[in-house]
Amino acid sequence: MARNADETRRKILEAATEEFALHGIAGARVDRITKTAGVNNALLYRYFGSKVELFDTVYSRLVVEVVNAVPMDATDLPGYAGRLYDYYEARPQVVRLAAWRQLERPEHTLPQVVYDAQREKSDKIAEAQKDGLVPATLPAEELRDLMILLSLSNTPLVPAMGSAIDREQRRATIVATATAALRG
Repeated sequence: MARNADETRRKILEAATEEFALHGIAGARVDRITKTAGVNNALLYRYFGSKVELFDTVYSRLVVEVVNAVPMDATDLPGYAGRLYDYYEARPQVVRLAAWRQLERPEHTLPQVVYDAQREKSDKIAEAQKDGLVPATLPAEELRDLMILLSLSNTPLVPAMGSAIDREQRRATIVATATAALRG
């Protein structure tokens, strides 16, 4: 029975990820999620409580996925920004979900996993700064946020102005900009 429950949750989360990425929280429809997942509406509510709680679960899972898929090496912040760029380009639904969260739930506290991941990153940067491995020209939190912001170039959160973007050139620009920012 637990195996079926886990499989049902997985199907709901997979369908919900796409639905929320396309339509946001307000525009997402429970009936489309459950139809795509091949389950009834009651199971969605049983496992996740509400559409908003389901969104929070989807968002938290994606944050953990990003943290695990793109680990940060504090001594290679430009490389980290480039790898994040690659990840977001390959998984645009992650960026769209973040945009919807910011638009539709800006007053809502972020999931604890987000705070934990961001604190861990800034702690690693601060330690590298203390050890003289990373310039201390900017506070660790600002460097972390700058690398993340650079990685979002040419995404729905930071769209490019122009019709054709050369992906490799954009990535090289991100890495070069991150390198220059570290030099001060």
